[in-house]
Amino acid sequence: MKGRQIILDHLEGREAAALMVDGRLQDLLVDGDGPRPGTVYRAIADRPVKGQGGMFLRTPEGSVFLRQIRGLSPGQPLLVQVTGHAEPGKAVPVTQKILFKSRYAIVTPEAPGLNVSRTIKDEEERERLLEIAHEVMEGSDMGLILRSACAGAGAGEIAEDIAEMRALAETAAADPEGEAEVLTTGDGPHVLAWRDWTDPAEVETAPGGFERHGVLDEIEALRGAYVPLAQGAGIYVEPTRALVAVDVNTGGDTSPAAGHKANIAAARELPRQLRLRGLGGQITLDLAPMPKKERRSFESALRAAFRGDEVETVFAGWTPLGHYELQRKRARVPVLEVLS
Repeated sequence: MKGRQIILDHLEGREAAALMVDGRLQDLLVDGDGPRPGTVYRAIADRPVKGQGGMFLRTPEGSVFLRQIRGLSPGQPLLVQVTGHAEPGKAVPVTQKILFKSRYAIVTPEAPGLNVSRTIKDEEERERLLEIAHEVMEGSDMGLILRSACAGAGAGEIAEDIAEMRALAETAAADPEGEAEVLTTGDGPHVLAWRDWTDPAEVETAPGGFERHGVLDEIEALRGAYVPLAQGAGIYVEPTRALVAVDVNTGGDTSPAAGHKANIAAARELPRQLRLRGLGGQITLDLAPMPKKERRSFESALRAAFRGDEVETVFAGWTPLGHYELQRKRARVPVLEVLS
């Protein structure tokens, strides 16, 4: 099927959302078992772990880990937000840099100032959006970022969204003292799809949408490590306990440029595979053989491929053995943990 479809359904009994583009699965969100990213706690500082440069905190939903010690003492209450999913056996990661994020607006309590997304270039549109922002945020010392979805959106919709996020932020910040408490719960896949997949699309909400639109077949392919690329090349994406290994193979292509072509194709496909599989942490690419002079073009292709990906990714660079390393935020549930 041509065009964009957003399908809201359930996978293995969990809330899930899929984005299909021209009949191909481009993104997949699945609910996890732990606290959702975006959840805000009033937590209680528990015990520092100096070797890791952080501190465990107590919440009503269990222990969380804040990568900070300075200025904190056991028993101190503080507001924190869940930033991602925890690895098995590890505490949920949190931060004190709290964001209240919706489709049009991001309220930033600790970063004052009113800003418009850089992707909105039209000066008249930027001025219109700033007028709305100043009106709704008047009297507040919190910051605001207007997202790219604001371009062309109605003033009423934007103002309502800003007001809702402001009220949520002010409610959470109103009483920082007290016992451990869940102040706000993070968004589930259906709300995240509305919030982040803002390009025009057909939306399917009836039960069984995953089967009707071929999403289940696409998800089934994620059970396997092998991903075919053009001209017989392919990659193996294999998560281990320590890292995610990505092996690039040229297949039957024996031309002098086979390695470089396979590596470029792998770079372009990699963000999609990591999104769909929900993989993060350290990622090591074992590339097909290519001359060192071609590394620059590979890096350019890799950075361009990740430019539209919302999950924070750090390009760590080359190892002495010629591997390329990435560090990616664990923002999603690994899909293999969900599939039975």
